[in-house]
Amino acid sequence: MADLQLRSPAFDDGERIPEEHGYSAANTNPPLEIENVPSEASSLLLIVDDPDAEEPAGKVWDHWVVWDMPPDIGQIPEGWDPNEATEGQNDFGEVGWGGPSPPDREHTYRFLLYALDTTLDLSPAADKDDAYDAASGHVVGKAELTGTYPA
Repeated sequence: MADLQLRSPAFDDGERIPEEHGYSAANTNPPLEIENVPSEASSLLLIVDDPDAEEPAGKVWDHWVVWDMPPDIGQIPEGWDPNEATEGQNDFGEVGWGGPSPPDREHTYRFLLYALDTTLDLSPAADKDDAYDAASGHVVGKAELTGTYPA
């Protein structure tokens, strides 16, 4: 079986994320497509972060944390409001998507998808660290998509 795959019809890997997905624009998540989920997966975990924020913000900035997505989800629509998954805290102090908002220059954003052999069953008060702690030892597949966003 092929490796887990994550892509977006809105932008190609390594290319620019459309402006409307930015925090100060429409602030909606871009559409995503998921393929080749391992058969042993019980759920999916998605984390969107900005490692380029380390210098201006002092940390990798978390934009979206979503867990317990069904492994057969296939697609995440633009502006998704997940009933079948749980969104956690982002670094804007909000639950859900917080779009790109680079303070200083163009940044590269990582969309990290993990197939897990368990569900995480965390509270929406949880954040990326909580999700990673709960997922430790349960990852059966990983995919990454990157996109840039100008300052």
